[in-house]
Amino acid sequence: MSNPPTEFYSEERWQNWIDRIKDEDIDPEDEDSARLLLNLQDDTAIAIAKIVAAYDDGELDQEDALEEIDDVREIVLDEVDVEDEEKLILVDGVQTSLVCVFFAAEEYVANGPAEEGTVGEYLSAAADAEAEEDLDAALGFAAQAGTLIVDGEALDMEVAEDLEYGLVTEWINGLDSLQSAMSDPEVVEEEDE
Repeated sequence: MSNPPTEFYSEERWQNWIDRIKDEDIDPEDEDSARLLLNLQDDTAIAIAKIVAAYDDGELDQEDALEEIDDVREIVLDEVDVEDEEKLILVDGVQTSLVCVFFAAEEYVANGPAEEGTVGEYLSAAADAEAEEDLDAALGFAAQAGTLIVDGEALDMEVAEDLEYGLVTEWINGLDSLQSAMSDPEVVEEEDE
């Protein structure tokens, strides 16, 4: 069953990915497993990139674009029915990475790209805020970086190498998927069941 043209992402699509994760032996150290998790993340980022592109092209007005982003967020960030604890943790990691993608897209649609600073500066500010345990500010800065990525600025993944692992590095991972999706929104093909 294909999605109607007005639907950018569906619960069925997300569930297909979750079912594949449930059915497979997942080992994050294994390349195929890692690719499956990355494809799950990229697939969502592609849906968000398509919504933002439709907004930029005038196919969606601001209210509809924000509603579409929210619809995808509700599907993707909903509790996942996976009994295997390790798989649940891995899916949770993907969901965490995508939180910033949703915020960045909403911020871009609502207010356009950040007017001052670079992607790297915003991500450094996000890391500083996380170090001070101000997670709202950290997410805000990371989302600003995301608006610049949507606007065409490059995310240099070396930024993440100097950071201590935490939420900001997870969000940078999501923003990397968003960057890929913005440049090529047809990367991930949902495989037939």
